[in-house]
Formats: sequence, C-alpha cells, structure tokens
Amino acid sequence: MQAACAYYREGAIDVRVAVWIAACFLIGGFFGAKLATMISVKLLTKGFALLAGIAVKLWLPTNLIRMKTHLTPKSVAHIVRLLTILVGLIAVLMVGTGATLIVWYAYPPDYWHPPGDAQLPAGEAGKQIRYGRELIAHTATYLGPVGSVRYLSNGMNCQNCHLDAGTKVLGNNYSAVFSTYPKFRDRSGSVETVVKRITDCFERSLNGKGPDSTSREMTAMVAYMKWLGTGVPKDKKPDGAGLTKLPYLDRAADPAKGKFLYSAKCQSCHGAIGEGIKVTGNRQYTYPPLWGPHSYNDGAGLYRLSSFAGYVKNNMPYGATYQRPLLTDEESWDVAAFVNSMPRPHKDQSNDWPKIGTKPVDFPFAPYADSFSEGQHKFGPYQPIADAKKTQDNSSK
Repeated sequence: MQAACAYYREGAIDVRVAVWIAACFLIGGFFGAKLATMISVKLLTKGFALLAGIAVKLWLPTNLIRMKTHLTPKSVAHIVRLLTILVGLIAVLMVGTGATLIVWYAYPPDYWHPPGDAQLPAGEAGKQIRYGRELIAHTATYLGPVGSVRYLSNGMNCQNCHLDAGTKVLGNNYSAVFSTYPKFRDRSGSVETVVKRITDCFERSLNGKGPDSTSREMTAMVAYMKWLGTGVPKDKKPDGAGLTKLPYLDRAADPAKGKFLYSAKCQSCHGAIGEGIKVTGNRQYTYPPLWGPHSYNDGAGLYRLSSFAGYVKNNMPYGATYQRPLLTDEESWDVAAFVNSMPRPHKDQSNDWPKIGTKPVDFPFAPYADSFSEGQHKFGPYQPIADAKKTQDNSSK
C-alpha cells in the first residue's frame, strides 16, 4: 500500500487505467468463475490451457510490433493498446477459471462437504458426537482385542474402510447413511436400521461382534453419523458418497498382475504378507492388514471386487485422491483381485441374499440364478453376467 502511494505521488500511476484494470479483474473473475462452474473439469482444464496459449501468442506479436513495424508510432500505439486490452481480458477470465479449478480440485461444486466442528451442538449432544467420531477413528483403542471398553473387533478401525472417520469424498464416507436408512437391503431381505448396518460392519469388516444397540458406544456412533448427514435431504444420496463404480474390464481381473502391483505400490504400508503395520505396544494398526486372521472376513463389502477396486482407485496407494488417482482402472481391478484372492476369515453367509437372483454380479459364492461359474462371479469378466441378468430381469417383468 505504501509503495502504491509513493508511485502515485511521483505521478507513475494512471488512476483511470488502474480503475479499469481493477474493474476488469472483478468482472472477468466473476464471469470466468460462472463459466467454469458450468462445464466439466476436463474441458475446464483444456480451456484454461487454451486461454494461456492465446495470451502468450498475443503478447509476443505485441512486442514484435514494437520492435519491427513500419507503421507510424500512433498506429503502433493503437494496435498495442488493443492487443493489451485483449490479453488483459483473457487474463482476467483466466483468474476466474483458474480460481475455480483450484476450488474444484479441493471439492467439486456438487460434491458433499462434511460439517465442520463449528457446527457441533453444545453440551452433552456435542460430546456424544465427538465420542462417536473417536470410536470410528480409533475403534481398536476402545473395542479392539485390548480395547479399554470391551473386546468386540479384530483390531482394525472403522476408518480403515471409511476413510478420515467417514468424511472423505469417495472414500466410503457416511454422508448418505441417515438420509437413506432405514431401507430395504437385498442382502438380508429385510428393512435395516442404522444400528443393524453398524452391527454388520462389526461382524464382517471388523470380524467381530456389534456393540449392544443401547450401549453408549452404539448411540454415540449413530449420533456421529446423523450429524455428518446434516443438510442431506431424506432419501437423497449426495454426490461424492460411497465409492466409485469402475467400468467392467473386458477380461477377468488378474491376481498375478495384482501381486506384482501390490509388491511395488502397497507392500511398504501393508506388509509383504498383508499383515499391516502395528507399532509394538499400540492398540491399533498404523496401516491395516489386508488379509490373514486379523483382516476383514469374506462377508465384508470390500470382499466384492467392484467395491474394492473402486476403493483403491480413488484412495490408494497412500496419497491418492479422486482428483489425482495413482493407479489406472485396470490396475485397481487387478490389485483388488490379488488382495481378495488371499486367505482371510470366513463368515457363514447362508442366510444372505434370500432371493438368489438379487445377488450382485461379483458376489463370489454360489448358488446363482445364472449359469456362470463361481470363479467368473469372483474375478470376472462381469459384463456377460450383467447382460444376462438384465435380460432375465426384463423377461420376468
């Protein structure tokens, strides 16, 4: 500010030009941002690069005119002024599109945002929600094999599957839990409550037993999930909820290729034999086991290849996000195939999917309502199964 005043006192600032520049930046930023929010991020990125290229190409002729023209000085001044204005307009449009790109890469415009701590209620309600979050983030500390409350789980944490305590976009977050439950689920053939859903996670992903439905721990986790769904309309699933469903491969997912990728990309965190990493004396894993006796059992949602592949795509290896994935779709499928081909605890699922025709295409246990093998249901290719299921569904209508 002091520098600007000094320049002004010396007569080095043209106030009219400064006002025009400021106005252009405001207007350009507004319309650039408006334009940017109406188009896809891929097109937006290409458009931003195109504007930058045009600005450079226009700037270079401006300087060449100054150096190599045979026009009169007055004509040169007019051309330079027009080109400068055009470059300026492009620049301010870039301000709007560039700012929008930055915001988009943090959260796309329509993606769910978790509520902040400032939105926590005061008093006991707020304490209960905080305790629920603590239980999700550090389940093993309270409910693991040496938990301070009770031994109910295998030592993994809820947030090993529901990242960042269930708040990460496309990281299996809890944004849609309270807006969509109670709901009918084909797996159980019944209407399920939030309590039933949490119990399922304890029995399957944590290979243990759910807390009592009236316990302090269960009511705290339910309260936390309800709070995370603040502002989500009933029966609506916000963008960014759950996991990405990747396109099916035109081949079976390959555990052998996945093993190679696991060694290169995953082993440093999850161990050579999928055992995870736990600091001696700590109650919880730094990085969870992916197979073996302390991992999720074969009744867990991530044991379905499509779920695991979608989880990996936007979240693994460590540092990956939906904006910057580190593996291709094919690599994600193959890593999922390798991990889920390894031994793990078994859960009796004889009462699951009472109507076998409702089993997902990648449910790996027979019987099925189609003629495809158990192996194809586990590893694919899935498109022929999906096509046959669609034909069967249409014929039964």
